[in-house]
Amino acid sequence: MSILVPGLSITATPAIAECRSILADGRVLTITASRRPRANRAEVKCAVPGAPAIAERMQEVVRLARHTEARFDSRDQVVLSMDIAPAGAERDWELAAVLADRAVRGLFQPVAGVQTVAHGWSDSWHLGRISGRADGGCATVGTMQVTHLGALTGHADPSAAVSTVRAWFPLHSGGVNDELAWVEVSVFPLDAGPAASGAPADATHTAAANSEEDTIAAPGLDLSGQQDIRQTLAGARHFDGKGLGRWRSVVRFGQTRFQGGSYQLALVMADRLARGREFVPRGRIIATGCSSAWHAGRVDTVEGREPKLELILRQVHAGDRVLLPKAWEEGLPAGFGAELRQKGATLACIDRIGMI
Repeated sequence: MSILVPGLSITATPAIAECRSILADGRVLTITASRRPRANRAEVKCAVPGAPAIAERMQEVVRLARHTEARFDSRDQVVLSMDIAPAGAERDWELAAVLADRAVRGLFQPVAGVQTVAHGWSDSWHLGRISGRADGGCATVGTMQVTHLGALTGHADPSAAVSTVRAWFPLHSGGVNDELAWVEVSVFPLDAGPAASGAPADATHTAAANSEEDTIAAPGLDLSGQQDIRQTLAGARHFDGKGLGRWRSVVRFGQTRFQGGSYQLALVMADRLARGREFVPRGRIIATGCSSAWHAGRVDTVEGREPKLELILRQVHAGDRVLLPKAWEEGLPAGFGAELRQKGATLACIDRIGMI
């Protein structure tokens, strides 16, 4: 077992790294990480023999854990593999996957010639938090107990630097499951790497390392949904002027099964609140609207006005701030604004973000 060397290295970049974990049945699992030029491929690729669901979870774990890293450089692809497949319910291998990914990119160095063995898992990898082992023990790396990823290098808990905000949007399908659903955005300040520090980098590498969409993760959504999220936030941040190249972000939805883009304004507002671009309301932000020009800050209309207004009015609370497309203003039901005010909520119909 290894003891990690304190400090963060960005120069030692081996081609291959390994980390081990001992499974519940006593077998030793080896996770191997290899690094190669990305060449327009996914930044992380995972393979587990006969267990595609575990490979998918390993990819999600590694991508989320990367959001706690201050330096962002996506020029290389990391390929992770397991030599044996753990049981579907086992998760103590997750920390080993994170460490293998960091080792192959030079972000920590185990003692040379000594195997690293790690146990731990998390439901909040994007915050850097590490939960205890399934057997009730503490998460461990070698003989060291850890509760957050910062402990690996003697740093503070990275979750202290993460800002997390939720906003709500009306999820309407015409059934008993209609609700005000939430979208949550967590942002972590980043150092964009060589280009940000002034170090030499060719144009291709600079573009790859600073792609705004590469810094945004949306676990739980299909590829099309993830792409919509990334394009929406990248466009809205472009409108900020100084919003690009500064954050790593994770987007989560309370309900991931929905269609359409009426959540977009709520997503943009949660992101702006998390980045300190808006004043925080006393209650919730409840918003609906989309846009074909977020880079210009424009808010467009969405379908389902009447049922969505009914849903909002039914579930609004004191202190809530309701944001609707400007195009809805003339068609609001008589007394809608007055009823909101009576419940202690406020209303704004907007055609631009930044003007709520």
